[in-house]
Amino acid sequence: MVMIVRIAESEDDLRGAGEVLRELRPSFDVDGIVARIKQQAREGYRVAFVESAGEVLCVAGFVVGLKLAWGKHIYVDDLVTAERHRSTGAGKTMIAWLKAHAAELGCTQLHLDSGVQRFGAHRFYLREGFNIDSHHFSITDLSRAAPGKASRG
Repeated sequence: MVMIVRIAESEDDLRGAGEVLRELRPSFDVDGIVARIKQQAREGYRVAFVESAGEVLCVAGFVVGLKLAWGKHIYVDDLVTAERHRSTGAGKTMIAWLKAHAAELGCTQLHLDSGVQRFGAHRFYLREGFNIDSHHFSITDLSRAAPGKASRG
């Protein structure tokens, strides 16, 4: 199977990528995903996808950033291979493309987070040369995190 990686540019590209992204973000419909991609694109978010014979196999949404800790880097916000195309090399093709694209842009690092329950994804990332370098902490509902009421422990 011949696989190519392209950056989504057209509405059709975004819709095809959106269909696959729904497997990772099921709370969205395709229209919602496309709208959010367009909104995030104003902040530098890009979508790349692996396709074969006109079908989207794998999608990565990413941003190029600059941080004190990492220097110039690519951060992958969203990465998913369509379930029926897992273990076909599509994910490996995407990671290879992300590494090459990062190098072309002068980035020195590639980063992503993965849900703690995604053991299969973790095995894949480790095989592809990623390290587990940190824990990611978050407050997902700031309306419930009352300012000035930090607990002591």
